[in-house]
Amino acid sequence: MSKSLSFDALSQWQQIAFSAALLERMLPNYKLFSEATEFGEFSVLRNQLDTVWQWLDKNNRCKINYEAQLTKLEPQIPEPESFDFFGVYPALDTCMAMVSLLQIMQDKTSDGCFNVSKLSENSVVKYVELMLSQDMDEEAISDEDIDSHPLMQWELETQQELFNYISIAQENKKSCVHAKSLVLEEGLSNLGIEI
Repeated sequence: MSKSLSFDALSQWQQIAFSAALLERMLPNYKLFSEATEFGEFSVLRNQLDTVWQWLDKNNRCKINYEAQLTKLEPQIPEPESFDFFGVYPALDTCMAMVSLLQIMQDKTSDGCFNVSKLSENSVVKYVELMLSQDMDEEAISDEDIDSHPLMQWELETQQELFNYISIAQENKKSCVHAKSLVLEEGLSNLGIEI
């Protein structure tokens, strides 16, 4: 789908900030799923992401017990087989992205940043496929159909813009605030859901 962004060029701090910003766009999808199905506690993921942003502020750095965070996250992860509802897939992608984000924080050589990028993209691909399948009946949906969809274009542009900013950003709170505002300025999740 996307031309790959070169995450190896980013410092660990930059990778974490990039991933946290993408998660801000994914989190509303989990919230909607959780409210619709009464599964999971959205506040667990929200608090974890808030803790990551706090950790990124070097002047106010908090200690994070990764084992404890992963243990809290586990019961929030939905099993797709248990739900007859499309929303389970973006919710699952959000949880897996959070796992990947916590991995980058522990190991700067992990593929966590790439995984978060792909999970965000994957949520959009699945959603676009769903929308196109409703419009196109039995016609096969091509990669081109997906790539040219405005929601997919927006996802790729947002990731590119965020990457361009993060790759030159100073490692401070101001950069975190700007990265967040960059991805949230439209007031929509990566699936176009109002936040």
